[in-house]
Amino acid sequence: MEKVLSSDATQVRLAFRISYLGERFFGSQMQVDERTVEGEFIAACKRLALFSDHREAVFLAAGRTDRGVHAQGQIFAFTTIHPARAISALNWQLPRDCWCTGYALVDPSFHPRYDAHSRIYRYYYGDQALDTGAMSQAAESFLGTHDFSGFARVLDKNPCRTIFSIRVLKEEGVTVLEVAAGSFLWHQVRYMAAALGEIGAGKADLSMIERRLNGVECGNLQPAPAPGLVLWDIDCGVSFSPMVREIRSVSFLDRVRNHHLVMVRVCNALSGNRVRRGDGEVRDP
Repeated sequence: MEKVLSSDATQVRLAFRISYLGERFFGSQMQVDERTVEGEFIAACKRLALFSDHREAVFLAAGRTDRGVHAQGQIFAFTTIHPARAISALNWQLPRDCWCTGYALVDPSFHPRYDAHSRIYRYYYGDQALDTGAMSQAAESFLGTHDFSGFARVLDKNPCRTIFSIRVLKEEGVTVLEVAAGSFLWHQVRYMAAALGEIGAGKADLSMIERRLNGVECGNLQPAPAPGLVLWDIDCGVSFSPMVREIRSVSFLDRVRNHHLVMVRVCNALSGNRVRRGDGEVRDP
């Protein structure tokens, strides 16, 4: 590794583990006239002259995320003759809401999508009061291979997917769904999260999952909101060396965190001061 990175004379293939906040992106996949994660990443690579054409560099992503979905462990890969420059400077060129957390020198044939053994997503429900015991019990029905037509937008894909593991946990008071599989259908995790959320809220019984998996129940079910979803990790059999976030991203995340804390306090205060009139309308006093 050190020999390769000390000299930029040889073309090498690099993989980067990427984190981003999805709120300001129109998804991860590059789109014309829209701000996307791939678009910003490729633009940063071009500014650094890591490559001039992302197709010639065989730029590839491990997967796609929709608008508003976040990532802790997305993976991008490309080929370049300037690996040292890529590792030292990419985080300086990326926008504040997207940063590299690790890098690896990989085989020239490495494909982050097809070489992925498993993908882990997490869904954060916020501060909803949910019965995590009931959710955990119901979640067990998802384990194994099933037809997920009732929990996804299938389109022309094979509706069968295999869930390796699934759990519902509490993290700092927040209910979290964590699910791992080799691959997922479009919106599959958000539909699964929505169904478990209804069970946790007491709006559906535990058998609802099995009925939908078996095609017995096909009632209306909307996917859970995108901002709660995080692409948590992807296992491509690659060991990543850590990278330090650029200070702009650190400052940006601190501002986001502080803004969130302020909004929580403000909204809670407003909620506490609101009164209900006799005609049922809720208004501030």
